[in-house]
Amino acid sequence: MPESILYTAVATSDGDGRNGHVRSNDGLIDTDVRTPTEMGGAGGATNPEQLFAAGYAACFHSALKASSRVHGVTIVDSAVTAEVGIGPKAGSSGQFELAVTLHVELGGGVSQEDGEKAVGVAHQVCPYSNATRGNVEVTLEVEVG
Repeated sequence: MPESILYTAVATSDGDGRNGHVRSNDGLIDTDVRTPTEMGGAGGATNPEQLFAAGYAACFHSALKASSRVHGVTIVDSAVTAEVGIGPKAGSSGQFELAVTLHVELGGGVSQEDGEKAVGVAHQVCPYSNATRGNVEVTLEVEVG
């Protein structure tokens, strides 16, 4: 539990869960959600995995920028792409679990070693990484250019 809460995001889902509607209390998110066609659904709208991927990518990118400055690695050009997969949990009946791959692209003359160091530190401080640690498999891929 955080020492203090600085911000609370509030979102509501109604309808039929994966085939319903989500909205944030401020109205910035107000969209239908649908089960993807790959999972037997109709598709045609966003889904919880896409929303999670967007949040994780943005949060991790922010953690990368902040932690790299603290540790003396200068990152100029960067992008983080989060892939969030969902599938049946091995040995279970009806349970699903997530797997995440974070693709981190670094430009501006960062060495592979410094890039991997910066990504490793970001993975230790990112709130999404901390929330998933020990529960969701997260793979880090670093590409420097």
